[in-house]
Amino acid sequence: MSDELAATIIEKIKAHASPDAGEVTLATDLTELGIHSLELTEIIFDLEDEFGIEIEMSTVDAWSNLSNVGDIVEAVRGLIQQKS
Repeated sequence: MSDELAATIIEKIKAHASPDAGEVTLATDLTELGIHSLELTEIIFDLEDEFGIEIEMSTVDAWSNLSNVGDIVEAVRGLIQQKS
């Protein structure tokens, strides 16, 4: 995968995913990974720390807006671009 940002985010998501989740790609649904709202909140905190961004949404908003790994990557990419 040539996209370093996506690779970093996927690694952070894998750390919270179910051990038997299998391969994680941009198209992977968070529910397939066994990720629920608490894990999503932890992932958001990890990403904020890693990239120095602030993801301003409640867990409920995040859960309804971020359904797969690609959604998270694009949200973070947008926030990083706004910051620079």
